[in-house]
Amino acid sequence: MKVKKHDEVSKNKSKDIKRKKQDRALNILFAASEVSPFAKTGGLGEVTGDLPRYLHALGHDVRVLLPRYYSIDPELYELKLLPGTLVVPMGIIGEMYCSVWEGRLPKSNVPVYFLEHQGLYGREGIYGIDNIAFMDNDNRYIFLSRAALELPKMLDWHPDILHAHDWHTAAVPVFLNTKYRSDPFVGRAASILTIHNMQHQGDFYPGLMDVLDIGWDHFTFLELEKDDQVNLLKGGLYHATLLNSVSEGYAREIKTPAYGWGLEGVIRERAADLYGILNGVDYSDWNPATDSFLPANYTDSDLSGKTACKRELQRRFSLPELDVPVFGIVSRMVAQKGTDILAEAIHNMIKLDIQVVVVGNGEPWAHFFFGGMAHRHPDKVGCYIGYSDELAHLVEAGSDFFLMPSAFEPCGLNQMYSLAYGTPPIVRATGGLDDSVTNFDEATLTGDGFKFWSHSATALYNTVGWATWTYYNNHAGLTALRKNGMAKRFTWENSASKYEQMYLEALRRKFGEQ
Repeated sequence: MKVKKHDEVSKNKSKDIKRKKQDRALNILFAASEVSPFAKTGGLGEVTGDLPRYLHALGHDVRVLLPRYYSIDPELYELKLLPGTLVVPMGIIGEMYCSVWEGRLPKSNVPVYFLEHQGLYGREGIYGIDNIAFMDNDNRYIFLSRAALELPKMLDWHPDILHAHDWHTAAVPVFLNTKYRSDPFVGRAASILTIHNMQHQGDFYPGLMDVLDIGWDHFTFLELEKDDQVNLLKGGLYHATLLNSVSEGYAREIKTPAYGWGLEGVIRERAADLYGILNGVDYSDWNPATDSFLPANYTDSDLSGKTACKRELQRRFSLPELDVPVFGIVSRMVAQKGTDILAEAIHNMIKLDIQVVVVGNGEPWAHFFFGGMAHRHPDKVGCYIGYSDELAHLVEAGSDFFLMPSAFEPCGLNQMYSLAYGTPPIVRATGGLDDSVTNFDEATLTGDGFKFWSHSATALYNTVGWATWTYYNNHAGLTALRKNGMAKRFTWENSASKYEQMYLEALRRKFGEQ
């Protein structure tokens, strides 16, 4: 009898464990304008391409929605067309219709749904061409946001969490709190709005209220109105159950006028509902020991392969194969990324015994400027206008130092890649850069990078000088910097666990309101 009782207890424990796991499993819908590898311009696409996979690994049913832009090839990604048509109400415009493709996030079974609408998405570019935004971006992303509320009906699936990202889908929590408050499929869901970049807010003409079709009583300074325009991000900030930004540092910064872009008051008002969760890194993609893009692999215990990567980087950019420090940068060429202060500082930087490699695209002036620098100083500067995964990996591995002089940086990922590749980052101490990089201490040989605080060409130049001196005169310090960085880890498993806790809190808040 004792054995039977023990067996019963074991079975009951097993049932309790299964029940707890089932209770914890959530239905989560991501709605985003970018998802890597299908469409990506920066960190937003990286997050929405990685985080769902790790949430799925925790046992959640995670699904992702984005437009099928012209560049997304259904054959390449083995997409299948779902039966039926999705009907999306667009207020004064009327009902609009689209087909829906289904695919999978790479390395996972996470479903990804693509909205097929040639009029809205069948064109070159994601948001615009040559830094000129499409005139109908308001309708393009209201359509995406409204489709996120309609898609669950088509799938016969009830989400617990609707996770919106930046202004492009900030209307999701607005719709959820208004038109869909009592909807049988999504009405009981909680909403999360992740802030990847406060600068871009989705400001449009007041008449957009008629497309949203939620009533003009929501066009007030307490909801969607800002400077007599509809501000989609502001609406989402007020209506989302909970908010988060992609680093703790950025969560603090956006409460201030310097980083809030006019919405700092809204953020302060909702400070108790704001989380800061640092992004993670997919180390299966970013690992110098296994990286297939590199001519030689290496580890923290054997860095010899890094020298081979440096020589290949110099050859690729037709730079002299000298034993001088190489400073690399892979970035969008815009003011946010500090492109302006780099352009101001680089003339003095190359007077030092160094080389600089620049990879990126963005504002046209920067293309001409850095291309011209490479042409005039071929022994000092290498430049590639555009983006290449292979080059991005080679720059991370082959550079001695990595430059990130950002004016602001909500999270940043390249500094994390640099740390993993034993390439000490030189960063302005802001947002996620400040959170993830520890300043070098020459006395204790601790730290993994170099920080500067003033957003100026002088501060950048001085810090480059410090790194250059370290390269030539402090070999023990350089070795410590590399090894310290390579020992650091920013895992998506850790970040996904924090998102999971935020989702559960959002549901508690949601049910607490009812």
